[in-house]
Amino acid sequence: MKDRNEHGASSPALETRLGRIHLQNPVMPASGCFNYGREFAHAYDLGILGGIVNKTFMDLTRPGNSPDRVQETPEGMLNAIGTPSKGTEQFIAEQLPFMRQTGAAVIASIGGLLEEDFQRASEKLDGQEGIAAIELDLSCPNHAEAAPFANSAESMFRVTKMCREATSIPIISKLGPAVTDIVEMASAAMEGGADALCIGNTYPAMSIDVDEQRPVLGFTTGGLSGPAIRPMVVRHVWMVVKELGAPVIGCGGIENTRDALEYLLAGARALQVGTANFYDPMVMPKIIDGLRDYLTERGCGSVEDIIGKAHEAKPQLYYPGVEAH
Repeated sequence: MKDRNEHGASSPALETRLGRIHLQNPVMPASGCFNYGREFAHAYDLGILGGIVNKTFMDLTRPGNSPDRVQETPEGMLNAIGTPSKGTEQFIAEQLPFMRQTGAAVIASIGGLLEEDFQRASEKLDGQEGIAAIELDLSCPNHAEAAPFANSAESMFRVTKMCREATSIPIISKLGPAVTDIVEMASAAMEGGADALCIGNTYPAMSIDVDEQRPVLGFTTGGLSGPAIRPMVVRHVWMVVKELGAPVIGCGGIENTRDALEYLLAGARALQVGTANFYDPMVMPKIIDGLRDYLTERGCGSVEDIIGKAHEAKPQLYYPGVEAH
């Protein structure tokens, strides 16, 4: 149902779907940049979000990486947190009830060092009320014990399939950017039973302290997020939508409404906002309002009117010395 603006006219509908997953609007936090929402609840009503995503947990208990874990960089941020976790039971007992009562769609983000870790967590979440989807963090670059599963199409397919067989809850497979062919990885996840894809995760990167002459991060390398990666991730979204038509969440470097619109026009059906939450706690409400204003200004009745719209544009080719016709 459309909202009403101050003049009583219908506002554009922001509802969107990712396969079986229904969202009241496309905007949600990225895992790891919002914990599970409690620290933001004093700033605004979390129920206005399209979804709420917890910081990834594993089925096992894990302390995470040694400090330093975070470093600001030009146009971005490096992190090597290492997925600290208190296990699935702690998530179900403490975090899930809070997330559920917000009214936003609950997306439970799970990780693992072994394929079986994902399977066990999915089995334990199956049957829990109020979970709209499980996001498989197959692409974290900050684990010493294992390379990202998202770097291999075979692993991507196998883990997604194991989780698909372990739960009836919709599954979102989170892809990584450090691959030769993003479409191949996306196809493997969809063939494994994913309902939707999240594109993407942080880019492997590092920074060196020239005074101390050592890596800044305790883990040596980390994952780069923030506006520096946005054009590369927008391209990945574009390619996957163009080749597969898969339902995609765009994630990477979104700081404002214009950034969000790039992803939607490229074909993303939803958005995850990460790094920007650290310096602007109100960034997601601003983007929701901004999307509504953009659609209103252009006479659009729904966000569906612009999803993938850029694919309809004909490329403008220019050849020096040749007159265009």
